[in-house]
Amino acid sequence: MGRAFRVACPPEDRAGLLEAVDFLDRRMQEIKDGGKMANLERIAIMAALNITHEFLTTRVGGFDVGDFKRRINDMNKEIDQAMSDSGDLFK
Repeated sequence: MGRAFRVACPPEDRAGLLEAVDFLDRRMQEIKDGGKMANLERIAIMAALNITHEFLTTRVGGFDVGDFKRRINDMNKEIDQAMSDSGDLFK
């Protein structure tokens, strides 16, 4: 669909990377075939946004991946705040 370029990865990750490339290429082709966009960068951004949205709203066996990521981020923020608030205790 676009220009070819190389991406460095360990040999054991090559198959997975090629699968990701194929998946992204198909999604970009769907958007292009829809006739709504012609600019390659915009097609790539739209495909990335669609894939990200699907990932964040995916449920795996009743497990909400997006909710899990949000909870982890919230916990990290709380830990950072607690560490910041108690900074004087460790001096």
